[in-house]
Amino acid sequence: MGHPLFRLEIQNYEDWSLKVHQKLVPQRVPLGGSIEVTWRCPNKCVHCYNNLPMNDKDARCSELTYKEHCRILDEITEAGCLWLLYTGGEIFARKDFLDIYTYAKKKGLLISLFTNGTLITPEIADYLVQWRPFSIEITLYGQTKETHDKITGIPGSFKKCLNGVQLLLERNLPLTLKTVVLTLNKHELWEMKSFVEKELGIEFRFDAMISPRLDCSHSPLAVRLKPHEVLELDLQDLKRVEEWKKFAKDLSGYVIPPEQKDKLYQCGGGDVSFAIDPSGRLSICNFLPGNTWDLRKGSFQKGWENFLLEVKSKTITRHTKYVDCEIVAMCGMCPANGELENGDAEEPVDFLCQVAHLRAYAFDIPVPSHGDCEYCEGGKDFRKLMQSVEALHQGKNSTGSNQLLTNICT
Repeated sequence: MGHPLFRLEIQNYEDWSLKVHQKLVPQRVPLGGSIEVTWRCPNKCVHCYNNLPMNDKDARCSELTYKEHCRILDEITEAGCLWLLYTGGEIFARKDFLDIYTYAKKKGLLISLFTNGTLITPEIADYLVQWRPFSIEITLYGQTKETHDKITGIPGSFKKCLNGVQLLLERNLPLTLKTVVLTLNKHELWEMKSFVEKELGIEFRFDAMISPRLDCSHSPLAVRLKPHEVLELDLQDLKRVEEWKKFAKDLSGYVIPPEQKDKLYQCGGGDVSFAIDPSGRLSICNFLPGNTWDLRKGSFQKGWENFLLEVKSKTITRHTKYVDCEIVAMCGMCPANGELENGDAEEPVDFLCQVAHLRAYAFDIPVPSHGDCEYCEGGKDFRKLMQSVEALHQGKNSTGSNQLLTNICT
């Protein structure tokens, strides 16, 4: 046993992170941020909200330079940033990305990387061993090349993606694989999950929530699942069901303080987190068009302390069912989704509303009344929604469930 003076208290990461947030959130410190280094990408994914061609000259010319990135990194760390996500587009589409990344590492940031894996080379993988990231996430779009490449629009992208995965695994880098479940790949979801967890031995996650593009084009929604299909996937994964129940239980009884009730933005964006797009526009969220501060013209400090504070102070202009909804966490409805899908930050997205209620009813989670909601008890579509839940629980064929949901939407 060593001398008491030399004993160190060992904490796991989750406990440490929680303590940091509990201490600093009330002080409005920008603890975490995301930087989209480019919107250019070698893939042409049908569901993507921001991808642009690799040879898009306007996009490339508008991107922040290496020096501009360094200045911004100096400013965000000075302001208290600890966690940083680099995303795109495809981060490795920029030839100088590793230079930018290295500078960020030297600033002491805990860095996560989102990539499609297709541009990872042995040299890049070796470099990441030397400058180890906190985490790396790669999206796999199918278990077969036919499905994967149909979604990405690029023949050979499946093989390149798996090659990138293998290069990272061989070097024991902190890798997670995930997928976006679409109409084009849902039939291969469980094969992907089995392959990643059992054969590769790493974590696998999936999500079926996609949104329109940043220009509000609804083209990605053509491959979005129906609400009942989202629930169907949940019900096939017992661990996922238990996680949703725990999530709901943890949030049960939470009531937005009266002084915050009229605030438009209820998330942590602008309070503890921020987003920066490829040309240096600072906002509270990558998915929120408009309301940006130009970091080429002003400092991060001024953007955070003044501009984003003003954005966060915006209030609602009308009372919708979303304002009083206590199960909104089951779907993730927020002003960004409302803006992209409805052109109105305050208008609830019907797809998300259906998903939230389906999940709540299927998992026996109480749904307190929240105004004129067609999916709550007494609402015009409540009975049909409950019939759909019952059908899914009984394992009936999807045709019946599809018809029920079709009836709701017509």
